[in-house]
Amino acid sequence: MINNKTVLITGGTGSFGKRIVQILLAKFKPKKLIIFSRDELKQFEMAQKFSAHKYPCLSYVLGDVRDKERLMQVFKGVDYVIHAAALKQVPAAERNPEEFIKTNVLGAMNIIDACLENNVERVVALSTDKACNPINLYGATKLCSDKLFTAAGFAGAEDGTRFAVVRYGNVLGSRGSVVPFFKERVKTGVLPITDANMTRFWITLDQAVYFVLESLKRAKGGEIFVPRIPSMKITDLATAVGPKCKQEIVGIRPGEKIHETLLSEDEARNAMMFEDCFVVQPNVVLRDGLSKGKGRPCPEGFKYNSGDNDAWLSVTELRKLIDQISDDYAIEESRWSMDDVSE
Repeated sequence: MINNKTVLITGGTGSFGKRIVQILLAKFKPKKLIIFSRDELKQFEMAQKFSAHKYPCLSYVLGDVRDKERLMQVFKGVDYVIHAAALKQVPAAERNPEEFIKTNVLGAMNIIDACLENNVERVVALSTDKACNPINLYGATKLCSDKLFTAAGFAGAEDGTRFAVVRYGNVLGSRGSVVPFFKERVKTGVLPITDANMTRFWITLDQAVYFVLESLKRAKGGEIFVPRIPSMKITDLATAVGPKCKQEIVGIRPGEKIHETLLSEDEARNAMMFEDCFVVQPNVVLRDGLSKGKGRPCPEGFKYNSGDNDAWLSVTELRKLIDQISDDYAIEESRWSMDDVSE
């Protein structure tokens, strides 16, 4: 469905944006691929690897999701929007709440209005585990954003733009990932652990990209798509990265959870369980298109929590995954090769 379509990616110069552009160029034939972001330096650096000269379908556009007028201009003729732009750092959100609200909430409203005004066919907004039962401002802004997109999707799904949300947790190799941090700290012989009981969901960048594309295809309007992915213990990750390092407990940070939750018990009451994912419905009426087939309602009292997960990554499996992801994934993405894209 990507072939011969115009696709726009907000926040397109981030880790996810670069990877999805790489995959779309290697595996599909989009009519036009628009990279929309506010950082001219990142666009310049990205263009050194993915140039508009080499890939004529590529277009780099400067702009901010806060600027509704700019979005109205840029979204003309766009078929699909993948909304990855956001402010994400939890400590920064606590110190600068107004800025996070302007980008993550008001920006989401602008995206929705621009898509409706320009008759965009489908929209997928990227969310985070922190939007589920949020305990920090960043999570609260993303929860609000999710509600905006699901409400817009349910209201206009039948004959207009289809909006949906994809929610997942930590991405192996993305900027800000703990793996590059641990690798750097290995040199000191000590790896800081916030809490020995901490667990996290884990997904690779490629898995995240393909799940977003699959959700774009499956969306009927107003859903939240949650991938079924394995959990890992933070202590196991530290052992995988630095087996000879001492692990030092430093205490949990403000706004941080011991376990991640991707699907709360309340959401699960209105969710369908599939082999590869959970789909939270936009209201209590389950859509026929999603309830048919192999999907089934979640059992009573169910929640999807990294501490209660039935799939876990061992130290050996974590080490294999980490070995597949070089530091260039997060630090020097300009070294990426088109040949590295996996099916």
